[in-house]
Amino acid sequence: MTRATTVRAVLAAAVLLVSVFITLTMSPRLGLDLQGGTRMVLQAKDSDTAKADRESTDRTLEVLRQRIDSLGVSEPTLTRSGEDRIIVELPDVQDPRQAADVIGKTAQLSFHAVQGPGTEEKTEEGDAAPQDGPTLPDEQGGLLDLGPVQLSGAGVKDATASFDAQQGTGWSVALDFHKDAGKKWTDLTGEAACNPAQDERRRVAIVLDGKVISSPQVDPSVGCKVGLPSGSTQITGSFSADEARDLALLIKGGALPVPVEIVEQRTVGPTLGAAAIDASARAALIGAAATALFITFMYRLFGALAALALAAYGLISYAALVVLGVTLTLPGLAGFVLAIGMAVDANVLVFERAREESAEHPNRSLISALTAGFRNAWSAVADSNVTTLIAAGLLFFLGSGPVKGFGVTLAIGVIASMFSALVIARALTEIAARSRFVSDYRGINGIARPGRIRTWLNARDPQLFRSPRRWLLVSTALVAVAVLGIFVRGVNLGVEFTGGRLVEYSTSRPVDVDTARTTIAAAGFDDAEVTTAGDGDLSVRTGKLDNDGEHALRSALAEEGGETTKVRDELIGPSLGDELRRNALIALGVAVFVQLAYLAVRFRWTFAVASVGALVHDVVVLVGAFAWLGRTVDGIFLAALLTVIGYSVNDSVVVFDRVRELWAKRPRTPVADVANRAVLQTVPRTVNTGMGALFILVALAVLGGDSLADFALALLIGICVGTYSSVMTAVPGALLLERSSKAPPPARKRAPGRRAGSPRAQRDPHDNGARV
Repeated sequence: MTRATTVRAVLAAAVLLVSVFITLTMSPRLGLDLQGGTRMVLQAKDSDTAKADRESTDRTLEVLRQRIDSLGVSEPTLTRSGEDRIIVELPDVQDPRQAADVIGKTAQLSFHAVQGPGTEEKTEEGDAAPQDGPTLPDEQGGLLDLGPVQLSGAGVKDATASFDAQQGTGWSVALDFHKDAGKKWTDLTGEAACNPAQDERRRVAIVLDGKVISSPQVDPSVGCKVGLPSGSTQITGSFSADEARDLALLIKGGALPVPVEIVEQRTVGPTLGAAAIDASARAALIGAAATALFITFMYRLFGALAALALAAYGLISYAALVVLGVTLTLPGLAGFVLAIGMAVDANVLVFERAREESAEHPNRSLISALTAGFRNAWSAVADSNVTTLIAAGLLFFLGSGPVKGFGVTLAIGVIASMFSALVIARALTEIAARSRFVSDYRGINGIARPGRIRTWLNARDPQLFRSPRRWLLVSTALVAVAVLGIFVRGVNLGVEFTGGRLVEYSTSRPVDVDTARTTIAAAGFDDAEVTTAGDGDLSVRTGKLDNDGEHALRSALAEEGGETTKVRDELIGPSLGDELRRNALIALGVAVFVQLAYLAVRFRWTFAVASVGALVHDVVVLVGAFAWLGRTVDGIFLAALLTVIGYSVNDSVVVFDRVRELWAKRPRTPVADVANRAVLQTVPRTVNTGMGALFILVALAVLGGDSLADFALALLIGICVGTYSSVMTAVPGALLLERSSKAPPPARKRAPGRRAGSPRAQRDPHDNGARV
């Protein structure tokens, strides 16, 4: 065993041992869509006294953190997003009404002196116009004006809810003031005490968020200018226990520097998260097992060794997710499963190149053919993985919420797959290739024979590109059908892009859609769209629905369906929906531009333009297919779409990499012949890699449940269309562009150790004198 193989084996063993240790000692961080809970995105808004900026948003975040800690939520997460948004994640919180009421209020507490009777402005119709500031009703039904703020909530040191059974006052909130604020409280009550007993001006108004919540009379025993000597008071009123506790939490947490608005709210039931984990685990096991059996069948012993490397890839990528603290979301879990199928690609590329070496040089040793396979496949492996990393980066930087998690998971999967293929699989196969038994029995090792697909293609030698325009006409027809579906059927945008609310319910008794629609309409929700959501669940979509309205809607359904449980709840504000829709278009545009720029640098501009044309073809066809099927286009679909872009370019890179290699060896050969030969040589890789991904996706579509069905369907369609377009759209497009281009063929590679001017270096044994 060589030193290089020894180093790879030791490195692989070390990484695997560390991964096993991490897996056994650390637990993954699950997102709310897997463990259940509520996620809110709060938008800080400008107020009359403050502007929403990074500093005020940070102060708002700290106030919210105190409030949520007081709620007793286990392991809440609060993070700032951008300049003026705050993301709040509350595990195990299924009814967000209480949390939204507490964290969403500004809690601007103030204390006012009560002045004389208020003046009512009259409108043109003679009605009383509403007053701008807080007012207090008197005993005769009139209004009393309040004086300016003399003490703010910032002076409150503590607030506690208490119940006084002896005096019969019920629930109240006791306030303790800071030292300076306590003096202001004494002055305020001393001024009020100068008025006669029972006079309205002897009252002190306590105002919360512009509403008078209590206005106690100063006790007659308190003298004028003396005031209450203690630095505390009580807010009394007809409070219930919950109302008193919530009020105490608001006051104790402090006032928000700026008002906040809930622009996004998602609630996932714990049963849905657990079901998604179980379904994804089953899909991963069955899909990975099918992929391992397939690659073992295709490449015999070396395929079995690659399957072991695939298992190691799963272990390494999982350990990386855990140790980096990546939040594993439902799309991220799907990305982890998908990357298992894509991890096969590098091994397939290497084995197919090794088969070619064995076929061209029958007397070459097995280890020599394998080494040449790794060397020749390197550029295609690197380029194809870079394009996938670009797609993952775009998902992270331009996506939102769970889509970001998918991007991180996909990127980690790509890096881990390269390590498993180029280090672990290479160490295993090189050790096996040096065995005399494996080397002598050509039918066992799996790469010493050309393979069935390659043998069949070599026997028939089909000429695929005699008329490139025919293939482009087929692609144009597919695009036309897709565009027709977009205009005729329309794109069914999810609430993530349109704004609104989508809630899924599970009922103890079956309720058909018509009955549910009638019941919901009778409850006052005429514009609600009701559909089935699988397993008898009901999906309700409305334009605008607050938390109280959702509670009323659920109560109406419970009258027909018995116990009604909320399975999923998504609320997207209209401004956020517009922003997400805009960001989705930006993400697609940036994806196309970045892929074009990268391919233009790595290949000829004709190859780059043709690849991007095939990419656009795939995007339009996939969107059109979802339009015809009436499937929802949402953030998860966007993640699938960008993944398809990476996969499509991946396929095109492999084909054009081979075109570049063959054309450099035979620059005088017609480019159509070179392209035909390149496609025929890469077809086995394309078929085998596609089959590996399809096993995983079919398992996700069948076993992954409703949450992953659309995601898996989008990838299934995208991979099939992308595999076709990378050969039958990108290559014909490049051939037509080459005909109109005056760019010279790529320079020939010089043989090592030969001078450029020597006759032997200039001679090409494959050159038949033909011209492009």
